[in-house]
Amino acid sequence: MSDGTATRLEPHEIALLGEGPRAAVTVAVVDLHLRGLAEADLPGTVRRGIGDAVQGLRPLSPLAEAVHTRLREPAGLRTLVKDADIRLAVALMRIPLAEAGLLRHPLLGSTRAARRHLRNLRQSRPLPASRHGLSHDDRLPAVALHGEPALRLLLPRFALRAGLVRRAEVGGTALLKHSPRGTGGGYGGYSYCGGGSGGGGGE
Repeated sequence: MSDGTATRLEPHEIALLGEGPRAAVTVAVVDLHLRGLAEADLPGTVRRGIGDAVQGLRPLSPLAEAVHTRLREPAGLRTLVKDADIRLAVALMRIPLAEAGLLRHPLLGSTRAARRHLRNLRQSRPLPASRHGLSHDDRLPAVALHGEPALRLLLPRFALRAGLVRRAEVGGTALLKHSPRGTGGGYGGYSYCGGGSGGGGGE
């Protein structure tokens, strides 16, 4: 059994290990947005984007594919997390992570090796100073590792309108004053999630 330290983690896997299924789904939503496949809809919800996927990116993860399928109709983050097909995709994600020694049986909490690996990743990949000049492959891991601070830096408008962060923590007074009021599920104090602006889903 591996201790997980040599395992290459994808952003949605980092999010799952850090804060669980809600975080992983958040990363999937942002991945879709960066590819032009998801946009904010009514306050606190997300819909499918009208553009084509950004060329040259790696294939969507099964979790992102499940989220994209569910977005046939606009949905908030809470609804996405509860969707049966998305929950199945999350459950299937857990299997290789557990086999790599990153999740404990039977409770599926992160192991000590996983927590150490995430600390090392955050230290080696600090929060960017700016969103400018970052590729999709830079942005998504950044927000998977650094959570709400990265969302607020890398795509504050989308994160706010889509309900991925709490209104009081994004963009300052001016942005809140001019933003529509919403009811969608922000993810509270979540620490590992995805975000970014680039490709087809820029701010």
